Amino acid sequence: MKPKLTLLDDELIARVTDEAFQLLMSPGIKVQNVEARELLRSAGAEVDETTLVARIPKSLVFTSLKTVPRHFHLYDYQGNQKVHYGGDSVHFDPGSSGTNILDTVTLEHRPAQTQDLLRVIKVVEGLSEYDAQSTAIVCSDVPKEIQDLYRLYLVLLFSGKPIVTGAFSNENVEHMIDILAIIPGSRENLRRFPRAIFDVCPSPPLIWSNFGSGNLIALARAGVPAEMVSMPLAGVAAPVTLIGSVTQHAAECLSGIVIHQLAEAGSPIVWGGAPAIFDMRKGGTPMGAIETAMIDSSYTQVGKSLGLPTHAYLGGSDSKLVDGQAGFESGMSILVGALSGINMISGAGMIDSLLCMSPEKLVIDAECIAMARRMLRGIDTPTETLASGFYEGIDFKGNFLKQRITSDLFRKEQHLPSSVVDRDSVRGWKASGSLDTFARAKLEVDRLVASYHRPQLDPSQEKAIRDLVASFAREAGMPALPPLD
Repeated sequence: MKPKLTLLDDELIARVTDEAFQLLMSPGIKVQNVEARELLRSAGAEVDETTLVARIPKSLVFTSLKTVPRHFHLYDYQGNQKVHYGGDSVHFDPGSSGTNILDTVTLEHRPAQTQDLLRVIKVVEGLSEYDAQSTAIVCSDVPKEIQDLYRLYLVLLFSGKPIVTGAFSNENVEHMIDILAIIPGSRENLRRFPRAIFDVCPSPPLIWSNFGSGNLIALARAGVPAEMVSMPLAGVAAPVTLIGSVTQHAAECLSGIVIHQLAEAGSPIVWGGAPAIFDMRKGGTPMGAIETAMIDSSYTQVGKSLGLPTHAYLGGSDSKLVDGQAGFESGMSILVGALSGINMISGAGMIDSLLCMSPEKLVIDAECIAMARRMLRGIDTPTETLASGFYEGIDFKGNFLKQRITSDLFRKEQHLPSSVVDRDSVRGWKASGSLDTFARAKLEVDRLVASYHRPQLDPSQEKAIRDLVASFAREAGMPALPPLD
């Protein structure tokens, strides 16, 4: 038996979807992209060109839901299936789009640059707990016009894992698809063996912007997976109640599915998000709050009730340092996400409400992920008897260590953490330098970076990627890309 977390019963899930359908008609969805509005109008939605509001009937939603793939995979550089979207499969990737990096010496937050992202990529490449890379941080040393595709460029050159990414404009999503298509050889091959999935965000409340709608349409027609990241902010850009935010999330995602499937029926799309409550005292968006994780778990149940692949942002913290708060917020939300059966859980490594990335936190969060995965395996019955068979010859003495079955089974029964986790005696801990968790994580980051081996890309493909990105850089006014060595 595998453990599972459910916060909503079937009746409440039905009420959420029913009210989401009501929201699609009244007040409707504001759709700011001309082509998206035309797709909706042609399919039978009522569209007001003055207000840009589309009223989407339930019948159109059901038609669109029928064509959404219930399962699909992301592939690594070698063309192997690595990430399964669908069912209760659980995968993890780092958080994305952080603008700052935590300096490990000064502990200051500073704008991230190319070498910072490369360090993050190398750390993630060496940690099996992360099933995919993300375009984790925005590099401030390149023009804003190419920051989205530049992140993807670095991950493609330095990682063999699948990728969770996203574009910052409708123009660049096409450029990024072209960059991705170089390794498989064509856009058609990319459609068959997708290496990356793109986050696409509606704007709360109940808006699909020109940019968001345009991205949905472009990705659908290219057959590149899209991951909707609905972001209701409870009490500000969504109802203050958790269930109200879950309902708004459903309406935003259902409308996105309709636009996406009208552009290309059968293209893969994911029911995802990055919601938060609003801290009424400080005015912040606490990604580490337990209520934020509860919204994620609940909207996941709604998505699963519709048979859809799922995603959530969990594993981040609002702390400004990699400290105790960062540990308990990240660990708790990682466990909530895993027990909810969310297909892709993004957010590890992030502090300051997803604004700042820390490589040290990535290795600490990897330990949280490993523990959550151990929990997901549940309790097995690997022996014929549960316990009675162990007592032969024990004679009321603690001699179970001498049994052959103990040495045979303890590695299967127990998760053995890395050296980042301290389980030594005080004497042993002092003999090892009296290091705290952050200091041990720094050592692990250094070890991972030192042992990193860059994937061997086909030279002609690597040149094509470099040349294409360099051309985009020149158009943005940057004569040469930053050095990568």
